[in-house]
Amino acid sequence: MPLIKLLKTSTFRLAVIYLALFAASAITLLAYVYWNTAGFLARQTDEAVEAEIGGLAEQYRQGGLPLLVHTVIQRSRDPGQSLYLVLDPAGRVLAGTLDARPQVEAGPDGWFDFSYNRKTLDGTEIKAARARAFYLQEGFYLLVGRDVQERREIESLITNALIWAIGLTVALGLAGGLFMSRNMLARVDEINRSSLDIMGGDLSQRLPIAGTGDELDQLGQNLNAMLEQIEALMSGMRQVTDNIAHDLRSPLNRLRNRLEVTLMQDASKEDYKHALEKTIAEADYLLGTFNALLMIARAEAGSLRDAMSWVDLSATVQDVAELYEPLAEENGLELKVEAEEGLMIWGNRELLSQAVANLLDNAIKHGLPQDAANEREIEVSAKPDATRAGRGVVLSVADRGPGIPPGERQHVLERFVRLEASRNTPGSGLGLSLVAAVARLHGGVVELADNEPGLRVSLSLPVAGR
Repeated sequence: MPLIKLLKTSTFRLAVIYLALFAASAITLLAYVYWNTAGFLARQTDEAVEAEIGGLAEQYRQGGLPLLVHTVIQRSRDPGQSLYLVLDPAGRVLAGTLDARPQVEAGPDGWFDFSYNRKTLDGTEIKAARARAFYLQEGFYLLVGRDVQERREIESLITNALIWAIGLTVALGLAGGLFMSRNMLARVDEINRSSLDIMGGDLSQRLPIAGTGDELDQLGQNLNAMLEQIEALMSGMRQVTDNIAHDLRSPLNRLRNRLEVTLMQDASKEDYKHALEKTIAEADYLLGTFNALLMIARAEAGSLRDAMSWVDLSATVQDVAELYEPLAEENGLELKVEAEEGLMIWGNRELLSQAVANLLDNAIKHGLPQDAANEREIEVSAKPDATRAGRGVVLSVADRGPGIPPGERQHVLERFVRLEASRNTPGSGLGLSLVAAVARLHGGVVELADNEPGLRVSLSLPVAGR
C-alpha cells in the first residue's frame, strides 16, 4: 500500500493531531518534572554552601582569621563534596582543598560555576563546582563551594531520558498512526470495491462487515439493509414490468381481436353494440388495473401522507361492509361485523376504505367453505390492539374458505401474484398488494393466518401513524 496514500487518510491526520496534543502535554509534564528536580538539586547545593558559609562566618567572628584558617584546615581533611580556599593578599594558599583561585569572575551575588582538578586513586579528574567567594579584611580571600559533578550528571541523565521519551513517543505515535491508517484504509478499500461492483449493476453485493461493532460496521449494516431494500424494489419493479406485460397483453389482444373480427364481418347494430359493451368491460378492467397500480405506487411513495386526518375506523368498516353485504348474500355468504365504536386513527380515509374493500372482495371470492358443514360466514372486526397498550388498532377479515398455504402467504402480498386455485376467478392479483402498501404507509403490518379453516387477514395499525 503506497505510503503517500496512507499519509493522506483522515485517520492518519487525526492520529497526528492527537499525537501532537499528547506530545505537547507530555513535554509540558516532563519539563515540569525536570524543572522541579533540577531546581531542587540546585537549591539543595546552594543551601549547603550557605550553611557552610554561616558556620565559617561564626568562627571568623569569634576568633578572627586564625580561627577561620584553622577551621578550614580541619574541614579540608574530610571535605566530602565541600570545597574551601583561603588566600592571603598575595594570592598564596593558606588553607583549603583547592590549589589555586578559579579564573572565573563571580556574579553580583558572589556565586559562580567553575571546573577544578580533583585528585583520585587513578590520577586527577576535572570536576564541576559551584561556589561563593568573599574578600575579608586586609585583602584575604575566602571561597566556599560544593562539587556539583553528580548533580550535573543526574541532570544530564534526566535530560537524555526526557529526550528519548519524547522521541519514542513521537516515533511510536507515528507508527501507530500508520498502522491504524493502514487498517482503516484496507477496510475502506474493501467498501469501495464492493461499491464499484454495486454501481456496476450487481445489486447482490454487500459491504463487508468486520464484526468489530465499530462505526464502520454500523454504517455497513445500514447500507446493506438499504441495498437489500433497493434490490427488493428493483426485483419488484422487474417483476411488475413482466407481470404487466404478461397480464395485460391478453385483455389487449382480446380487445383488438374482438374489434377486428367485428369490423371484418357483416354485423348488425346489435352485434356492434355487443362488441362495444365487451370492449368497454375490457377497458374498465385495464383501467382498474392501472388505477390499482397507481394507488399502490402513491401509497409506497408516501405522497398521500399529507392528506391524512383523523379517521373513524369503525365507521369506515361499517360503511364498506354495508356496501359489500348484498354481494356476499348473492354468493351465499353471511357478513358478520364487529367494530368497536370510537376507533380513531390518523390515516387516509380513501386508502383505508379501499384496503377494507379489497379484503372483503377477496373473502367473498375465495371464502366459500369446501365442506358444506362449515359456517358460510365472513367475520369483519375492528378492535384495539392489546399489544400496543391502547395505541393501536387491529382490523381483521376472516373467511371459511380453503385458505392460503403458509409458504405462499408472504408471496401473495406481491403484485400480480395469483395462486393456481384462483386463476379462474376475476381479478388482477393487486388486492393484497394494495393492502400491504396501505399498511406500510400507516406504519402498520399485514399478517395472514389460518382461521381453521379459512384465512384470517389482520391489519395492525398504530393510532398516530409513524
